[in-house]
Amino acid sequence: MRTLLLALVPVLASAATPAFAQANPQIDYPGFQMLTASVAPERAQRLLAFDAFKAAAANPGALLLDARSKDAFQRGHIRGAVNLPLTDFTAESLAAVIGANPDRPILIYCNNNFSNHRSPVPLKSAALALNIQTFINLVGYGYPNVRELADVVDFTDPKVEWVAG
Repeated sequence: MRTLLLALVPVLASAATPAFAQANPQIDYPGFQMLTASVAPERAQRLLAFDAFKAAAANPGALLLDARSKDAFQRGHIRGAVNLPLTDFTAESLAAVIGANPDRPILIYCNNNFSNHRSPVPLKSAALALNIQTFINLVGYGYPNVRELADVVDFTDPKVEWVAG
């Protein structure tokens, strides 16, 4: 039996290779890598301290975007934020939320901007913080005017204007 299985391994592997070798035209990992590399220097210049972030969010026409899950958003968010979960980003959904002006100022924050580390903002792995994917996605969809909260704040601080669900 073992000999038969060992004999079948190369056959099974060769049968599987063509399917794995075919690229899915709807997934472009090299394109994602290039986008990520090109966005990095830009993102570094678009980080805002809390006071500047709040001031920018108060400007007419600015959009405070919370890309966390709908459930997390409903359990708590910064006053004035609009929710569009990252998993729901498409060209159409973004245009519906952001509007016709791709240069509209967009301000983002995520769980890792809060020191509370409890629901609805549990700490995420730093390398996987939602800010990173949200920033990359927004720029990749053609929205160049993204700003990101740089600081870590306590959502119970009245200055944050946290709305509990």
